[in-house]
Amino acid sequence: MNIRTLLPFLALALLPSALSAQPAPPPSPTANQAIDTASGAWEGIVNIDVSVLVPDYREPWNAGQPSGGSGTGFLIGKNRFLTNAHVVSNATRILIRTTNDPEPHPARIVHIAHDCDLALIEAEDGKHFEKLKPLDFGGIPQLNTEVIAIGYPIGGDRISVTRGVVSRIDFRPYSHTSVDSHLAIQVDAAINPGNSGGPVMQEGKVVGVAFQGFSGRVAQNVGYMIPVPVIKRFLKDIEDGRYDHYVDLAASDFPIENPAQAKALGISNDGVGVMVGDVEPQGSVGDLLKIGDVILSIDDNPVMNNGLVRFEGELMDMNEIVERKFAGDTIKLKYLRGGKKQEATVTLKRFDPYVRLGAQYNQRPRYIVNAGLVFQPLDRNLMDAHQMRDDTVNYVFDNFLTDKLYVERPEPVVLTNVLPDEVNTWITPYAHSVVDEINGVKIRSLKDVQTALAKKDKPFIEITLLEKNRPLVLKRELAEAAHKRIMETYNILEDTYLGDE
Repeated sequence: MNIRTLLPFLALALLPSALSAQPAPPPSPTANQAIDTASGAWEGIVNIDVSVLVPDYREPWNAGQPSGGSGTGFLIGKNRFLTNAHVVSNATRILIRTTNDPEPHPARIVHIAHDCDLALIEAEDGKHFEKLKPLDFGGIPQLNTEVIAIGYPIGGDRISVTRGVVSRIDFRPYSHTSVDSHLAIQVDAAINPGNSGGPVMQEGKVVGVAFQGFSGRVAQNVGYMIPVPVIKRFLKDIEDGRYDHYVDLAASDFPIENPAQAKALGISNDGVGVMVGDVEPQGSVGDLLKIGDVILSIDDNPVMNNGLVRFEGELMDMNEIVERKFAGDTIKLKYLRGGKKQEATVTLKRFDPYVRLGAQYNQRPRYIVNAGLVFQPLDRNLMDAHQMRDDTVNYVFDNFLTDKLYVERPEPVVLTNVLPDEVNTWITPYAHSVVDEINGVKIRSLKDVQTALAKKDKPFIEITLLEKNRPLVLKRELAEAAHKRIMETYNILEDTYLGDE
């Protein structure tokens, strides 16, 4: 089941309590907390109005499609407002408003972290917000305790307050990129557009940021908030002025629940130890762990046979320990191989090939146009925009990690389009094909396409496509003569964009 990102998010509604023979518990402090918006205590919670330019991956030389949306943010320091990354992604203009001041104030992004769906923005003129009180952070709320979500959902222009109960604390996918998973807190909440990025509070302190929910056709009253540990990690990461992204072991695990399997692996029957199911060669443990190894502990925290650890008093996915670390940090790993215990120190890093499978934001599409042939790097944005149906393209994308295709082809390149002209008309059926070689140069990235096309030692341009039987051959002289004509015909001002240097 797919979780959908809400540029607008969630309102929390408390479900009726089930009948019980037990006496009703006393109301929590949150339940009786009156919200007086006129007092200014909540004025640090702002409405965010965003103008967006959605990149055009079908015609990447174009500016893109304008759009817009709204969300919520809140003050956490001097002229620093926290919100969701998906609220301000691809933004060309950001305006913020407070409850007691309808005047819009231009703002800009200071830091954005797509992998954990958080962003920090600031007003261009901070003096309008100097007297506002920042909100304080709390901790992880306990199960079955009440929280309130505050924001600007649909149905009105003024601030809205709704309630919900914490129903689950889990390691879950974050829908903004569709590939990242982090700690998330589930609440029994209805979903209302506009609350994304707003604070979820308990006893006057922020315990999370509202950010996603299930479609009503999948589940009722299920919403999620980003908990404080994830928020604080983001704020810690940007202290040096840049965001370095999450690190990852880049290894999958397999539970050891069969006594015979445990005996075969040589582990004791104490419920400790999870088997390594796969290891990415370019990941943090690519040179250390092997399939079939048994991870016993991470930083002296025993790993249970289902991959969970008891960390900070809670049972969590073992990856949560790694999640709290930063690029360049180390962890101590104890593992079993061939019945022998071993120990190693691992330096953590980001696993870049994983990023290619997720949605990308705040970047211009990269491309090369040559004689009407359009070359683009393969990623999720491209797959979604072109609705790729070619079997080879789908295989490369779907198995990019599982078959370790990134080792040979770190950035697969696709011939996405052929702009019709007399020089290339017969090539049109080969659009949506993975490029293997050009003029004998192996294509491992878009930069290789530029290098190969620049070679003028042969009278022909020969393009080999993956899993296609015949090469595409253009006479260089005719292709170069047609290039300018094609650029003018299709109003393409720039034939190459490889990204910011």
